[in-house]
Amino acid sequence: MNTFILSILYVIYFSVLITLGYISYKMPKIKVSKADDDTEETQEIKKTSQNYIYTGILLAIVGILVNTYFLVEGTPLESHMMEWLNIVIRLMHITFGIAWIGASFYFVFLENALNRTEEVRDELAGNLWAVHGGGFYYLEKYKIAPKTIPKRLHWFKYEAYFTWLSGFCLLFVVYYFNASAFLIDKNVFDITVTQAILTGVGSFVVAWLIYDQMCKSALIRNQVAFALVGFALLVGFAWFYCHVFSARAAYIHFGAMIGSLMVANVFFVIIPAQKAMVAAGKLGQPLDPTLGKKALARSLHNNYFTLPVLFVMVSNHFPSTFGYEYPWLMLAIISLGAAGVKHYLNLKEKKQLNVWILPVSVVILLSACFISAPSTNPNACKEEVTITQVQEIIQKRCTQCHSSSPTDDTYKVAPNGVMYDTPEDIVKKKDLIMQRVVITKTMPQNNKTNMTDEERNLIRCWIEQGASLK
Repeated sequence: MNTFILSILYVIYFSVLITLGYISYKMPKIKVSKADDDTEETQEIKKTSQNYIYTGILLAIVGILVNTYFLVEGTPLESHMMEWLNIVIRLMHITFGIAWIGASFYFVFLENALNRTEEVRDELAGNLWAVHGGGFYYLEKYKIAPKTIPKRLHWFKYEAYFTWLSGFCLLFVVYYFNASAFLIDKNVFDITVTQAILTGVGSFVVAWLIYDQMCKSALIRNQVAFALVGFALLVGFAWFYCHVFSARAAYIHFGAMIGSLMVANVFFVIIPAQKAMVAAGKLGQPLDPTLGKKALARSLHNNYFTLPVLFVMVSNHFPSTFGYEYPWLMLAIISLGAAGVKHYLNLKEKKQLNVWILPVSVVILLSACFISAPSTNPNACKEEVTITQVQEIIQKRCTQCHSSSPTDDTYKVAPNGVMYDTPEDIVKKKDLIMQRVVITKTMPQNNKTNMTDEERNLIRCWIEQGASLK
């Protein structure tokens, strides 16, 4: 893009950013009207205005980042910028995710642990005494709502929204901006970049439409049947992703799909139900108790989704999972086992202990480890393999990325600082090479350099023979 145009856009974006920042700073002192400025209506106007201002600030920052990307595109700074974007957005995603999942765990715990029988007033569903951080807390849950809606209510929604937004941005930074390298594996399915991105994003919408209709159907009244159909739906999406994208991208899309269901539950069901209940309470109108029940059901679904999503978030660091011959099966097994563990914890909080749920869930999780274990009797090593042979393979297939001066079209700096410039470098990373190159075959990335099985077997023999430098 023309440098002059970029300069003009920079001026516009920074002007907007400074102006909105100043307005945001002055907002608490601005008078909405000559009347009392502390009324509920004026406070609501200010709150809404502040939200629009924050949105404008966020968009201005995004504009500056996009501008900067076009400025450094094609230069050595491009990969440096993308790496820092990855770091910053990933940190935001983790932070917001901890807040959201923590809130989910806490409120489901409250629901399960409420005292519902002893000295509970008629309008209450239950209460709970708690101690934390050197203080005592007393919490009450109303069956529907208090007679008078308090002026100050804390809404648990932004944790969900920002977790999803930061995750969606991360999906673009890591996978969609480098689709040919990370999203698409032509050995799995030959697809264009545009088709792959539209397929990924579109699948989230399709998953929500199916799941939402399930929740609105008679199936929701039968918890066991709903869980079985829901699990089959998740397995179907896992299979689909693993037959369209690279294995790593398939796992991330599976997690992003579940995360999208969770945030859609908050945006389309839970928060609207809460707003309707609050509005009815303020107007003195009768409250619809089904709204709260439907919101609670979706909140409970989100609670069961959390552990499978957490697994997906860390799975990219463990190639034994996505590198297995049937990666969708690993997703299915671990999702089922993780949901089982969460079910056990939920029952425990209700003091409804079940002897079998936890052991069965642990066995299911352990089965993933045994199923994905490498063969203990691979092809026999008939001849001694030297470091010279191994180095030739590494230089031919790996040093395009993993060297002090990468020549790859995506990586301008060695990923994770792993370099194979010398035989000593190769020996130091022999365990990593064994795991990624030989056992899981997840390196080279999507087998971009076409490493053969014979070459992988030579590397395996060299490592099993002691990884000598001779």
